[in-house]
Amino acid sequence: MKRLVRFLGAGTVCAALLIGLPSVSQAAGNTTLCTGDLPPGTYQKVIVPEDAVCTSDGPVTIRSGLFVQSGATFVLGSEENPVDTGTISGGVHATDPANLQIHFTTINGGIVSHGGSGPFGPPFDVTWNAIEDNVINGTVTIDGYDGFWFGFIRNDARGSVNLNDNVVEDTDGNEYVTNTIHGNLNCTGDSPAPQIGDSGGEPNTVTGQKTGQCVEV
Repeated sequence: MKRLVRFLGAGTVCAALLIGLPSVSQAAGNTTLCTGDLPPGTYQKVIVPEDAVCTSDGPVTIRSGLFVQSGATFVLGSEENPVDTGTISGGVHATDPANLQIHFTTINGGIVSHGGSGPFGPPFDVTWNAIEDNVINGTVTIDGYDGFWFGFIRNDARGSVNLNDNVVEDTDGNEYVTNTIHGNLNCTGDSPAPQIGDSGGEPNTVTGQKTGQCVEV
């Protein structure tokens, strides 16, 4: 991840400034459509529409699930700012996301993310998933991601974690490290194979079994 941050450089900062404009709208049934900045507050169901970008520094409370549609980007918090960013209840659900980046959040209902939108594209020029420093109550399944980089790091997961068939561009990608998992850790078909990379992380603590490619991490 350190190498990825250096690669992005000032371009990421500029992109963040451009997408940090408030743009949320209410749809039927207390659903919020986010296509810009998601201000601090309480929401019911939040949808990031196809190819849209939704960012927030929090704190936010989402009560009925977060849904990230094809080609969309969702960013909540950052590794560089270690503060509580809020709570997502009802789980995180993504289909072919460009970027799914969640930091320092309590997630009730787990994470299910299938597919990706390729390694290159807006708003950061390269795409990546970063699920870091979260408390996750429920099963995590992330499979088929094809972005530039993917990290699952320093999470406290209260359920099994399944990270399968994630084929990323960066040879230093698929960093699955320093997690505490109260369940099983299952990994198959990942390329590169799960690794510590340059994260400076440690092997995962798993109360259940490590299977497949994650036996060694």
